[in-house]
Amino acid sequence: MQVYISADMEGVTGLVGAQDVQAGGRDYPHGRVMMTEDVNAAVRGALAAGATRVLVNDAHSTMRNLLADQTHPEAELVRGKPKRMGMLEGLDGDFGAVLCVGYHSRAGALGVLSHSYMGHEIEDMWLDDRPMGEIGFAHATAAALGVPVVMLSGDDAACDEMTAWDARVVTAPVKYATDRFSARLRPAAEARKAIEEAAAEGVRRADSRSRPPRTEAAATLAVRWQSATVASQLEAIPGVGLRDSRTVEVAGAVPQLYRLFGVFMRVATALTDQQPYC
Repeated sequence: MQVYISADMEGVTGLVGAQDVQAGGRDYPHGRVMMTEDVNAAVRGALAAGATRVLVNDAHSTMRNLLADQTHPEAELVRGKPKRMGMLEGLDGDFGAVLCVGYHSRAGALGVLSHSYMGHEIEDMWLDDRPMGEIGFAHATAAALGVPVVMLSGDDAACDEMTAWDARVVTAPVKYATDRFSARLRPAAEARKAIEEAAAEGVRRADSRSRPPRTEAAATLAVRWQSATVASQLEAIPGVGLRDSRTVEVAGAVPQLYRLFGVFMRVATALTDQQPYC
């Protein structure tokens, strides 16, 4: 079985603040080590469960966070940007399972470094009127491609969010949120053991559970922005309409919506130059 790993950073073992996860932050070099070790734990688990190939996508911010020379030698790494499919670059129906490592809860949740893609710039998101963030969008997109998400690691809020989307996903909480920038941490060795075991269990379960049917069925994505400027500019994209002055919506197959949302973010970044987590 081919296994795909999407690796974010906010939900990594030990990390709780912007200085841990943003390039230039005081503790960012250490955060990169911690992220690499969490990913390596997931790779070990996938291989132990019989994975024949593991592809890791560095999915955080600049997408140049994982230490390539310290990443598990049996894993392939997709690094850098731009990526047409962003956090799911390289995922297709040839894979049998998706693992989400280091993920975080959506905007508005009381989770460690909670947000939806762009710090405070995105206030909320919906898929067919169901509130979602990065976890829900990744799950829905992978499912539309015919690949199940089988494992997630992050804080307890992220794990609970994943369970609400799909209770079959094996979760590994590596920290317990006490607020948005603080948490009770599991010891690093214990957390990575939990990641490794959850990855192995998720991959084993993928062998026995039915794959989601690949689908091009239309869905509706809606995004509420902090700035009406962003919404007004996005309305110029064919097919994009306004629900209100700050909320855009567009319909299409979920993988196409996921790719289009990447364009939304590039437009928003150019217009706002916002700083995440402020």
